[in-house]
Amino acid sequence: MAGLAIVMDLLRKNPAVNAPQSFHSYGAFSAAAAAAGTPFAFRAFLGNRIPIAHCDAGVDVTGDYLSNLQSASRKIFQHESLQYTTKEYNIELKPLFSAFQWRMLGMTTLRSFLMFYLPLLEPRAKLEDEDDEDFFNDAQEEQQVDLVSPFKKSIKQIVRETTVVTTRRILERISVHYFSQRIAWKLLKDVPKSAIRKAGRGLPTSVYFFRVSRTTFRGHALGVAASWLVQVGIEIYRYISAKVKPKEDDISDETDKIILLRKKIAGATLRCSTSLVFASIGAGIGATLFRPSTGQWIGCAVGDLAGPVIVTICVEKTLNLDL
Repeated sequence: MAGLAIVMDLLRKNPAVNAPQSFHSYGAFSAAAAAAGTPFAFRAFLGNRIPIAHCDAGVDVTGDYLSNLQSASRKIFQHESLQYTTKEYNIELKPLFSAFQWRMLGMTTLRSFLMFYLPLLEPRAKLEDEDDEDFFNDAQEEQQVDLVSPFKKSIKQIVRETTVVTTRRILERISVHYFSQRIAWKLLKDVPKSAIRKAGRGLPTSVYFFRVSRTTFRGHALGVAASWLVQVGIEIYRYISAKVKPKEDDISDETDKIILLRKKIAGATLRCSTSLVFASIGAGIGATLFRPSTGQWIGCAVGDLAGPVIVTICVEKTLNLDL
């Protein structure tokens, strides 16, 4: 009983026991929670003074740490943005009916008329070199120059070229709509400007030749595809028109017509494929030997014209096929 009285006397003299315990946010466990977990007699003898260590500099340390972390991450992101830049694909579509613009239509018309009317001047130039005037007059009277057939051929060539260009514009819009932006950008890339950019990088000659040829192959693919579609469409139209309206002197069998149609389509496919390959190789050679933009354009044009002619002559001589 005496011990109990001493304990009660100590409790009355200690005001910290009866005062409300404050809750501190210095950690996960507070002083009140720690005192609640101790025995009653232990709190009475120690006066509810539990040895708890508090760190008053915790907030400042955390703030400094966060600020240092933010600055370091900002520097890292700035460095990464310098190394890994996002490439933008700028796709510029030409007008759908650009083939009917005055400048392009005029160039197409001039080229078509020169293509079919220049051969008519060769016999006249040969005859002018002859010394015998009587022979010249007789030959001039006997030879009548046909100006109607070249005119019709020129009109057909103009229609064909404008159809090819318009078909290419349609294919460009299809590629932009259905393909990814990266693929569409490669198909619609301005190849001469790309050759200039590649020349400024200081690439080795072999690497530069390969990359220009590859870029030309991609940029020239839609044009060749448009030409192939037009040629195949013309052959199919001729086959259908001959089937619907047969001529009187046409005694060929239906099987022969189908075989001829297949041969024409195969010949168009072979010519277009060789045109694409030779144009790419010629563009690489021209850009390597001459100025990048001019050499690429000249090499592509020469390869586009020479490739089908060379392959057609080789196939006709070796396989005796009329392509």
